[in-house]
Amino acid sequence: MNKEMTVNGKSYTIIKLLGKGKGGYSYLAESGNNRYVLKQIHHEPCDYYQFGNKLEAEIRDYKKLKEIGIKMPAMLEADVKNERILKEFIDGDTIYQLVLEDKMKTDYIEQLHRMCALLYAANTNIDYFPTNFVVNNEEIYYVDFECNDYMEEWNFENWGVKYWSKTPEFLQYVKEHS
Repeated sequence: MNKEMTVNGKSYTIIKLLGKGKGGYSYLAESGNNRYVLKQIHHEPCDYYQFGNKLEAEIRDYKKLKEIGIKMPAMLEADVKNERILKEFIDGDTIYQLVLEDKMKTDYIEQLHRMCALLYAANTNIDYFPTNFVVNNEEIYYVDFECNDYMEEWNFENWGVKYWSKTPEFLQYVKEHS
């Protein structure tokens, strides 16, 4: 891939695509000896989710989650003109990878429950899908910034947990996306 993208006029080399979400494409990028996540907002349709201004939502959600105390990468820059966000890069495997490789630990679920206690007290849900969590030094980080008002049907216990082990839902997702 190795193309260049800028954030607020500073150039970053794109190493690889990390993933595509409802709101944008996330790339592993570097400048000098430092690695980052560079997210490019996209405007592709999404049948099951309604957006307003995606960049404003990312910034607002980041501030809210930071205030709640959620472990996540720092937002380093927001480039409004190009609709890009530069985040701290948290190196490690995603929960999704760990589930696939049968390397999940009970402690990761316990950490997520502690995170949920903070979120639910703040009337907030996050996107609990396991690609949104990275393990670094045995600690989980929420690497997405999306959050929404709390709804019981979308909390971890009723939705997210289905994807944190090799359940039929998880295996169906793997089959559809392999």
